[in-house]
Amino acid sequence: MDLRERATEALTVIADPLGGGNIVATARAAGIVVRDDGKGGSTIGLVLGLDGLANADAERLRAEIEVALHRLPDVSEVRIILTAEKGNAPTGAAATTTGTVPGIRRIVAVASGKGGVGKSTVAANLAVALARQGLAVGLLDADIYGPSVATLFGITARAQLVEKRIQPVSAHGIKLLSMAMMTDPGKAIIWRGPMASSAMMQMVEQADWGVLDVLVIDLPPGTGDIQLTMAQKLKPDGAIIVSTPQDLALIDARRAIAMFGQVNVPVIGIVENMSYFLCPKCGAQSDIFGHGGAETAASEMGVHFLGAIPLHASIRAASDAGTPPAAGDSPQAEAFTHLATEVAAQLV
Repeated sequence: MDLRERATEALTVIADPLGGGNIVATARAAGIVVRDDGKGGSTIGLVLGLDGLANADAERLRAEIEVALHRLPDVSEVRIILTAEKGNAPTGAAATTTGTVPGIRRIVAVASGKGGVGKSTVAANLAVALARQGLAVGLLDADIYGPSVATLFGITARAQLVEKRIQPVSAHGIKLLSMAMMTDPGKAIIWRGPMASSAMMQMVEQADWGVLDVLVIDLPPGTGDIQLTMAQKLKPDGAIIVSTPQDLALIDARRAIAMFGQVNVPVIGIVENMSYFLCPKCGAQSDIFGHGGAETAASEMGVHFLGAIPLHASIRAASDAGTPPAAGDSPQAEAFTHLATEVAAQLV
């Protein structure tokens, strides 16, 4: 039994103050992640929902969780993210959102040095997988000129404006917003860089995101105005670089990593998308674009390797159908689940 399983077991003996079973069964405690602290111990992080709890009960519950987890061998630190629906948070709970945008605790940018590497597919499935781990997640499609998130989720509805606040659309447990939800899908957006950057900021700051643990921003490819504006004004907690295995893509991935270094945005790691082809008939693996290039590049640049996503017909079919693979339980969904676990561990 690994540490995450032992932590989950330790929490099952703690009763939910409002009844209904233990805090794991009622999903009050969720999103458990474990990471090495680099000193021979481990940090355990989790999300604790405070809905319906009085201040005293919330504080007592948090203390009980910390004591239970610190009893486990090799646990050096316990970090708890407190969340609650609007109007249901105990006094003082709002202080747990620490990001640059009120109500959004963490911002993660998903970027690539070039187009065509499946960045939006990775961003969409990462957001869904994070939500399935118990986090409150939003997904912003910041690719103003080529928005694709709406298609990946099968959304044709338009974003509504309520009391001068843009209302994101909910799907698969996350909140979504894309320029495709506000413009004619058949017309090209012909804007200069500053105008596109301004639109991106409006979608972040003037949207009714509510309270989020993580806002995933799907950036356009490259290192242009939108990336620079996002880095300077939103100060994201980290960036994820998506690449394919071949050298041509990795050259641009290295440039993207260098850009984020220059604007002081930490790089959470690299994802190797389309890492290998899995034959849908026989299951044989074929390295069409090579294999392992992103992992090698990550090692050379001192960046964390977050995992490999296969090139599989079911991922393409599900994406075209507007159903992110991470929303299901297929073997292909496991790759996105692993990615979400790795990313969540870096955000605790």
